[in-house]
Amino acid sequence: MSSVQLLPLLLQLERQPGFHLREQVEAAVGAHGTPLRWAITAVEHRPEQPPLLQIEAVVLSDGAAEVVDA
Repeated sequence: MSSVQLLPLLLQLERQPGFHLREQVEAAVGAHGTPLRWAITAVEHRPEQPPLLQIEAVVLSDGAAEVVDA
């Protein structure tokens, strides 16, 4: 029997040009469970590369996932 858990996440996400920022973040966070909240907590601007975003989030997980630092 699995139980629902709160799962904190810290993700690194490369911003993809041509996509809406919100949709990109929600897809990345949603891959780990049902998002409850998320925030962009840092942006690293890199020469000739898309910005790297740091995302902190909390998701509901079915208990099968582990804490992720991607």
